[in-house]
Amino acid sequence: MRLIVSRRGFVIGACAVSVTAAVPAGAEASPGLHVLRDPNCGCCSAWVDILASEGFDVTVEESGGAALAQYKLDNGIPQAMGSCHTGKIAGYMIEGHVPPADIRRLLDERPDAIGIGVPGMPYGSPGMGPESEREAFEVFLIGRDGSTSVYTSYAAA
Repeated sequence: MRLIVSRRGFVIGACAVSVTAAVPAGAEASPGLHVLRDPNCGCCSAWVDILASEGFDVTVEESGGAALAQYKLDNGIPQAMGSCHTGKIAGYMIEGHVPPADIRRLLDERPDAIGIGVPGMPYGSPGMGPESEREAFEVFLIGRDGSTSVYTSYAAA
């Protein structure tokens, strides 16, 4: 059997191969990270910028006060885990200044959990000042029952 390919078919095929070759094997689009944040908080913007520079597709919604607090509670974030902004990615909640590496780990491991969080605003965490002057902090895994356990520990710089 002889296969005859038209010039048009050849060009279309060549274009398809070149586009496919440009995408690295195993590359996937990052799931969208939607962040609710207080419009008056500069550190929230810094954290969003860091995540965007790390390849996350971040959208931001301005919220604050009681509405933001209610959103956190409605999505299972314990009050003790609270911080200045809350994100949602691939069904997981991200509370506070969580480093990008921990978000990637969460998405890779897919634990049965609400999400992860960094309570408060530790100095030197992403968006909270230079990492070279970081104070020690922990990222917590938030269980579906509201319990928390240490997910990652960061020593002081």
